[in-house]
Amino acid sequence: MSELFELFPNAELFTLIDFLPKADRRFIEGKTIHTSFLQKMPMIRKHHRQYIGIMPLAIEQFDFSNFDLVISSSSSVAKGIITGPGQIHISYVHSPMRYAWDQQSVYLKEARMERGLKSAIARALLHYLRIWDARTAHGADVMIANSSFVARRIKKTYGIDAKIVHPPVDLRFFKPQHEKQDYFVTASRMVPYKKIPLIVEAFSQMPDKRLVVIGDGPDFEKARKLAGPNVELMGYQNSEVLRSTISSARAFVFAAEEDFGIIPVEAQACGTPVIALSKGGTLETVRGLDKNSPTGVHFHEQTVDAIVCAVKTFELRRNEITVENCVRNAECFSSQRFRSGIRKLVAEYFPDVGMADAKDQSALSFAGSRL
Repeated sequence: MSELFELFPNAELFTLIDFLPKADRRFIEGKTIHTSFLQKMPMIRKHHRQYIGIMPLAIEQFDFSNFDLVISSSSSVAKGIITGPGQIHISYVHSPMRYAWDQQSVYLKEARMERGLKSAIARALLHYLRIWDARTAHGADVMIANSSFVARRIKKTYGIDAKIVHPPVDLRFFKPQHEKQDYFVTASRMVPYKKIPLIVEAFSQMPDKRLVVIGDGPDFEKARKLAGPNVELMGYQNSEVLRSTISSARAFVFAAEEDFGIIPVEAQACGTPVIALSKGGTLETVRGLDKNSPTGVHFHEQTVDAIVCAVKTFELRRNEITVENCVRNAECFSSQRFRSGIRKLVAEYFPDVGMADAKDQSALSFAGSRL
């Protein structure tokens, strides 16, 4: 979102809810921010997922009639905004609603709603969301995917051929470091699909390998119970500590099937190799040992054995992976490339007025964090 404000500094921001901590608000200081009626709902700050059923209604209430250009950015409901025929709506989709489409069974299982009355209600709600999501997908003038993987999901879900613009990595913040210490690292919000406990369990079976874990969330206690003496759980850390810890690590370990996955790219920007699951976005962002100028090692299953095997392979062949390779690969996902991709798309619709004029009549619609 901060990169979009760099392109459109006068844009107004529309978001369902706004509880962004003060420390993270620098990029929206002085901006005009509009929130939906959900902002005042009871317990919304901690339990926004409970309001998923009325999020489509909330996003449709925003009035964009004064804007020539609207850019929505979300993996949830922001693309469902209503615009008129004289307006351009560019929808940057990080993923179709996974919980409503191909990952419905996974989410219901994790929520322990596979059977019973709650399950029936949840399934009916998700059925309604699928109908709404499919209908509103065609309201955008152009749809952007953040990876080829997401473009395939968009095609399968909506029947739309999306353009691809990879998310930006701040190469000014993440700097390469050649001197590495003798530990591995993983970092993420600890939600089930991130598979942090799986990584912890794998390293607990390799007592000669040290693992540092950054992040907190629902799976923190599960990870703590699985952690051996060689695993350090640091909990939540600020961006400076995160950067320092990743920069000094022997390798970054990533076991999630992500639509893109920005943090493996940030690790490479630090010159740190990545050991990653070979599904989803990491197939595009991490160059395995089968490629020229490799930047990491892929494993093919979300299992303890697969992670252990990948770590051993990395130790045997890590000399093939250089800091220079990692940094060069990360540069393919720079802020400059992201901005160039967005500029090109906007220019297709505003060829005569240019970006400067488009900036004055633009809005950004953001639906909040991934559900």
